[in-house]
Amino acid sequence: MRLAELSKRSGVSPATIKYYLREGLVPPGRRISATQAEYDEEHLRRLRLARALVQVGRVPVATAREVLAAVEDESVGRLSRLGTAVGALPHGPAPAEDDPCTGTARASAEEIQRLLGWPVIEDNPAHAMLISALAALLRLDYPADVAHLLPYGRAAAALAEHELSVVEEFEASTTQLEAAVALTVLYEPVLLSLRRLAQAAEAGRRYGEDAGGFGGEGDAP
Repeated sequence: MRLAELSKRSGVSPATIKYYLREGLVPPGRRISATQAEYDEEHLRRLRLARALVQVGRVPVATAREVLAAVEDESVGRLSRLGTAVGALPHGPAPAEDDPCTGTARASAEEIQRLLGWPVIEDNPAHAMLISALAALLRLDYPADVAHLLPYGRAAAALAEHELSVVEEFEASTTQLEAAVALTVLYEPVLLSLRRLAQAAEAGRRYGEDAGGFGGEGDAP
């Protein structure tokens, strides 16, 4: 397909496609003349992934390039490639080591992972992000102990099992890794939305009022 068709099928403007090509987010097409190239389904898939990272996930272009390079690096195993790719995605601030709450938060983060049977990997950005989040809760005197964290951890474990089952529906290992990265980015707002909707429904059930008044306007259906 030519650039115009690639743009039409992907929903990405020709100017953006050319930018992604220049930045190495999408591989170059097969040159058929001095000014034209042809693209295939591989380009379409990669373009959709690049768009998910940059436009939906708000991942910086340089970071997206790192993620895509990790996905393609067949010199290392699939687990390592997935860890590198997901680890390159944006994360929250590092824990403030001078914060007196950080030590308690770190202990809780490590304990909850051990109770769930997860390895504690200190250089995993998500581990640091969890510590920062728990420290913020502690500073504001909100519950951040293991008993309160376990329901979140168990829900996350079930979600991870489901998501990786979805990823394994793709055949090629590289495509699986791309799907894992895309779903990590695209499903986070879905998860946040469903959580808020669940809170509204549960609040309505508990307090006997219309859930439409929880975070919105209008009556519940």
